[in-house]
Amino acid sequence: MLLFMLDSLRLTIADLSALGFFLVAWIVHSMAVRGRWIRRVSLTTAMNVQREAWMRTMAQRDLRMIDTSIMVGLQQGTAFFASSSLIAVGGCFALLGASDHVLTVLGDLPLSGPPSRPLFEIKVLGLITILVFAFFKFGWSYRLFNYCSILIGAVPMLREGLHSPEMEAAVHRATRMNVLAGRHFNAGLQAIFFSLGYLGWFVNPSVFVATTIILLAVLVRRQFFSAARMAVLETAQAGPGNGEAILPESQ
Repeated sequence: MLLFMLDSLRLTIADLSALGFFLVAWIVHSMAVRGRWIRRVSLTTAMNVQREAWMRTMAQRDLRMIDTSIMVGLQQGTAFFASSSLIAVGGCFALLGASDHVLTVLGDLPLSGPPSRPLFEIKVLGLITILVFAFFKFGWSYRLFNYCSILIGAVPMLREGLHSPEMEAAVHRATRMNVLAGRHFNAGLQAIFFSLGYLGWFVNPSVFVATTIILLAVLVRRQFFSAARMAVLETAQAGPGNGEAILPESQ
């Protein structure tokens, strides 16, 4: 039955292998960025430590308008990507409505094989799934940043230069919420990036593998070998944020 379905969709072994490679690359990259399976500190992990340093600095301020302004900026960026994901989903449905024209264009490409409408529709549905996943990640991240703003407001004021147990607990809660919001935002952003690599499948499986490798190389460089990563680590040698997370959850 399964073989019959695959044959009717013209899903070849090459298609399945390329899709499997794409999914494995996505999962491995996500785990590596979070500090799993690799010991080198990623840009995301280093920034998670800076989030904690920010919350501790915030707790020492009497007026926290700076912190609320930063949170507004984070929420606006998250809302932008969430709305962009929805627009992209709408574009994919429009693509399904123009399947005949798109198949004609794909058929004229030098590397493209014989166009198959059922296979094309499956590919578009896969792209929609990725974009919907990104939207849910951005939407939840927006909500978590909102919760983080509330937790920042709940941090007690610093009294006589002493950190009370209540303040430490409040800072810890705000830090965890901030890190979780950033994690979901990064997951949504990764989905957007990998959706670009997914477009190679519309040409053929070989191009799909090539675009996935190129995309993965770019993302790995940015997370583990970029100037941005070095900037975070170099400016934090004397204090929190040197890449060694204080909170295990931030890994």
